[in-house]
Amino acid sequence: MSTAAPAGALPQAGDGQPPLLERLRAQPRLPLIIGGAALVAAAAAFMLWSRGPEYKVLYTNVSDRDGGAIIASLQQMNVPYKFADGGGAILIAGDKVAETRLKLAAQGLPKAGGVGFELMDNQKFGTSQFAEQVNYQRGLEGELARSIESIGAIESARVHLALPKPSLFVRDQKKPSASVVLALARGRSIDEGQVSAIVHMVSSSVPDLDAKSVTVVDQRGNLLSSARGTDRGLDVSQLKYAQEIEQGYIRRIEAILQPIVGANNVRAQVAADIDFSVVEHTDEKFKPNQDPSQAAVRSQQSSESAQNGGGQPGGVPGALSNQPPVNPTAPITGPRAPNAPGTPPAPGTPGAPGAPGTSTASTASTASTGPSSTRKDTTTNYELDRTIRHVQQAAGGVKRLSVAVVVNNRDAVDAGGKATSRALTPAELEQIRNLAKEAMGFSQDRGDSLNVVNSAFARDADSAPAPEVPYWRDRENIELAKTAGQYLLYALLALFAWFAVLRPLMRKHLAPAPAPIPVAPLADAPVAAAEPNESAAAAEESLREREANRRKADMEYAHQIADKDPKVVAALIQHWMNNDE
Repeated sequence: MSTAAPAGALPQAGDGQPPLLERLRAQPRLPLIIGGAALVAAAAAFMLWSRGPEYKVLYTNVSDRDGGAIIASLQQMNVPYKFADGGGAILIAGDKVAETRLKLAAQGLPKAGGVGFELMDNQKFGTSQFAEQVNYQRGLEGELARSIESIGAIESARVHLALPKPSLFVRDQKKPSASVVLALARGRSIDEGQVSAIVHMVSSSVPDLDAKSVTVVDQRGNLLSSARGTDRGLDVSQLKYAQEIEQGYIRRIEAILQPIVGANNVRAQVAADIDFSVVEHTDEKFKPNQDPSQAAVRSQQSSESAQNGGGQPGGVPGALSNQPPVNPTAPITGPRAPNAPGTPPAPGTPGAPGAPGTSTASTASTASTGPSSTRKDTTTNYELDRTIRHVQQAAGGVKRLSVAVVVNNRDAVDAGGKATSRALTPAELEQIRNLAKEAMGFSQDRGDSLNVVNSAFARDADSAPAPEVPYWRDRENIELAKTAGQYLLYALLALFAWFAVLRPLMRKHLAPAPAPIPVAPLADAPVAAAEPNESAAAAEESLREREANRRKADMEYAHQIADKDPKVVAALIQHWMNNDE
């Protein structure tokens, strides 16, 4: 029989442990490695699950035929997909939406979408004029529908154009018209400004199409292009501008009064009269004539002519007129009778030389100086005062403001310590009125009005102060307690799992092998004496005998184990051989 192994390596009686536990006991770090690997695998699985691809919408509201073709293409491209909204939307990974749409568009999917001017790319030879006109109209409708669908709130759109045939006669010509059907996205709506933009876009894209001839309808059959604002002579942008002006004044008034009376103790309303008329005014004024000495000369013209000496020869040509002058003679004159013809007036009488209101001119005698004439003309033009003013008044000016301000009473405490309110003093009201005037830009010339009223605000059930609730009945505290209880429960479960499951298992599998049970000495074995005077040789002999007896007992126990369970012995021998290697 071969030499037995040390007794500490043999399984004890009644143990019955399988070979796996023996391996675990031989390698105490193996359970830790397995547990760490399991935790890492769980963490990795959780991270992969949490960082899974985020699915986004690829297409919505596609027909069954297009949906089947899209699903078949996705399967061929190995793109994972899923459905949402009861099959109304196809979802794929968010980072593949753009690439997948481009690939599907290359395949012509979805086919239910409108077509544009690509219809004109593949024109067949011999196409009739009617077919060309129909293709052009289809292409124009498709392009307009694509442009309208680019608006965020619109999911899909259809455009119908009625283009009449051109006529050579003016009275037979008909204007085109258009109809637009919009399918709005779920939970979205468009305002009148967006509808007006769609109408103007369609009317500007079709020649001779008036904006009044464009009808816009949504998927529920509601008429969106009703000309309500046009019937009243108002524009949506004008109404919006007036509201913005009023809200701006309200914010300015409340912002300057809230630091004084409190955030919830002042209310203001403004009614603004806005002038949307565009006025052009031209004035041309001329001032009265001013002093010529201070006026500016624009032009001056002078002309002067003089003639001296006797008269020029004249008469009928011939001998009678070509005679020398006669010799002059001095006539004999006597005193003339008063007021006789040819007698000069007496001095001092009206008409005499030197009389007032007359001009005096001296003329030499014909005999001494001969005839003489002088003429001088002067024309002076002065600059005229002229003022030309051209004024163009822009639309949107404020004609008049009407402002109403209500201020709440101030909070106070009476003699008994009870909270109450008191009215504002006249000085405080005047201060608030002056601040409101400055904030609104009060103008007496344009007829602005301001009314400030001090009154106690009515408290409704919602604004009334709620009664004090005990902290243990407060909703926030209850929610906080629930959250803390959940985390505490998780902590208790973790502690229970550690102390009740993990820790006992680790202690069981990582504990060192128990010491072999000492075998009682045989009855016939000599017992060494314990006297102090026993020699060392006797003690050593006794120890050898006990060791031999223990080995004999171990061998007998090994024979019994081998007879009862040969597999355990084979596994143990295999383990020893592996350790020896």
